Amino acid sequence: MAIVVKLDDVLYARRITLTELSARIGITLANLSILKTGKAKAIRFSTLDAICRALGCQPGDLLHYEPSPNEAETPAEDHEAATEERAA
Repeated sequence: MAIVVKLDDVLYARRITLTELSARIGITLANLSILKTGKAKAIRFSTLDAICRALGCQPGDLLHYEPSPNEAETPAEDHEAATEERAA
C-alpha cells in the first residue's frame, strides 16, 4: 500500500505510549496497534480526529503517501498523456 502510517514516529516525538493514547481517546489498544503497524485498510475521520486532537498534530503528520515501486506513472502523468492524445 502506498499510504504509510507514521503514528509510531508521532508517539515517540510526543513521548506517549500507545496504551496512553488508547486511554485518552477511547479506542482499543488492538485497533490502534493495527493502525500503527500499517495493517489497517481504512480509518474513520472520527478516529483520525481523536488521534490528532490527543497528539496535537495534523493528519499529514500521521499519514504519508509513498508511491509503490511498481507504479510506472503518477495520475498527473496519466492525465497529461490523455490530454496530449486528445490534442493530437
